[in-house]
Amino acid sequence: MQQKSTTSLTVFLTAYAINPYKGSEDGMGWNFLMQIARNQKVIAVTRKNNGPAIRKYQQENPQFAHLYSNIQFEYFDWPSYLIFWKKGPILSLIYFYFWQLSLAICLRKFRHQADVVHHLNFHNDWTPSFLWMWGKPFVWGPVGHHPVIPYKFLRPIYGRHVVIADRFLWLLKNTFWNFDPFLKITARKADHVFCMHQEAANKLGLKSNYSILPSVASEDVGLSVKSDQFIVLSAGRLVALKGFDVAIRAFHEFYTSLPAAEKKHTKFLLIGSGPEKKRLEKVTRSLGISTAVQMIDWLPRAELMELYKNASVFLFPSHEGAGMVVSEALSYGLPVLCWDNCGPGRFIHPDSSLKVKYKPGEKSITQFSVLLRQLKHDPEFYSLESKMARSRFETSFHWDLRAQVLSAVYEHVVFSAKEELVSRPAFQFNTL
Repeated sequence: MQQKSTTSLTVFLTAYAINPYKGSEDGMGWNFLMQIARNQKVIAVTRKNNGPAIRKYQQENPQFAHLYSNIQFEYFDWPSYLIFWKKGPILSLIYFYFWQLSLAICLRKFRHQADVVHHLNFHNDWTPSFLWMWGKPFVWGPVGHHPVIPYKFLRPIYGRHVVIADRFLWLLKNTFWNFDPFLKITARKADHVFCMHQEAANKLGLKSNYSILPSVASEDVGLSVKSDQFIVLSAGRLVALKGFDVAIRAFHEFYTSLPAAEKKHTKFLLIGSGPEKKRLEKVTRSLGISTAVQMIDWLPRAELMELYKNASVFLFPSHEGAGMVVSEALSYGLPVLCWDNCGPGRFIHPDSSLKVKYKPGEKSITQFSVLLRQLKHDPEFYSLESKMARSRFETSFHWDLRAQVLSAVYEHVVFSAKEELVSRPAFQFNTL
C-alpha cells in the first residue's frame, strides 16, 4: 500500500447517485465520498433528489461532523420541464449521458477551485465522462460492466423477454465501446482509471493509466457467530442477473441429500425484493423445499447485519461484475460460494476453492451443492475458507483501504501534472 497522504487537495467529485440509506450504487457513492473527505476537501456534485437523504443522514449522524466539514455539496439537475421524459432504464441512461456533459459546461466556475477532478459514478465503463474538458488532473471510476449472462441460465427459467433484454443491453454496451468517440477520449484523457476488474481495462484499451479497484467495500463488523443451525444466506435484488434461481436449485440438491435429522437444522434465507420474486417462489414450490426456504423483503441494515452474523455460508451465484454484499459477507468471515467470473469470483480469496466454473447441463448446480455439503460436514475445510474470507476483507475490502488508495492516486496525478516530482515512481498499490 502506498504511504498515507500528507497533502490536502481539493477534489471536484461528480456522483450521480449518492444515498447513505441505500446500498448498491447509491451506497457506494456515499461511502467513497466519506473516504475521500477523510484526507481531502471535496466539492461533491450530485442530483437534487439526493439532497433530502443526505441532509437527514447528517442530522442523524453528527459523529461524522469532521468529515461533513470537508464536503461542499452542489446539486445539479436540468429544469423539471426538461426531464419529464426520463422514464425507464434507456431514457435514464440518455439523461445520465447529457447530465454529465451539461454539468461540465454549466459548473465550469468550479474549475479553478479544484486540484483534481474525479468522475465517480455510475460505475459503468461504457458511458463517458466530460470532466476532461476542464484540463485538470482527471480520475475516472471505479468503472466496469456486467458480463453477458450465459443463455442456459436465462431461457429455461426467465423466458424469452429476459433473454432479449439482456442481449439488447450487451449490444448497447458494445455500441458505446466501439463507436462512441467521447468514450475513447475519456479513456485517453484520464490520468488514472480505477477499473473494477481487468475486463474493464481490456474493453477500454487501457495500457498503463489504470489500476484494479472494486467499487465495493465494507466496514469492520466482526466475525460471525457459530450456531447449531446451518444457515445458507443470499441477499440482493431479485433479478435474473443475480442468479438466485441457481442458488435455490443448488440448495435443493444439497438439502435433499441430508438425513432427516440434519434437515431440521438447515435452512436457506433469501433477502431481497424485485420483479422476479414470484418466479423464484414458484421454483421453490416446484422443488418442494418451501419449508426450508425463507424469502424476506429488504430489512433495515441493522437487522440484515444480524442475519450475516448468524449465517454459516453466503451463497451468491451472481453473474454480475460487482456485488457489494460479497464484501459484507467477507467482513464476517463467511465463506462465499460464487461463480468463477470477473465479479464475485475475483473478490473472494484467490486460493479459495469456492469458485464454480460455468459448466454444461446441471453440473454447475451440482458443484455448488457439493461445496455446501463439504462446508457443512468438513470443519477443517470450513475453518480454512472462513479464515481466507476474513483475510481477503482485511487486505482488500475494508473501507479504510479505499481512503489511502484514493489519496495516493490524487497526489500522484496532481504532482505528475505539475512535474514537481520528476523522480517520483509510477503509482502502485496491491490489486486483486
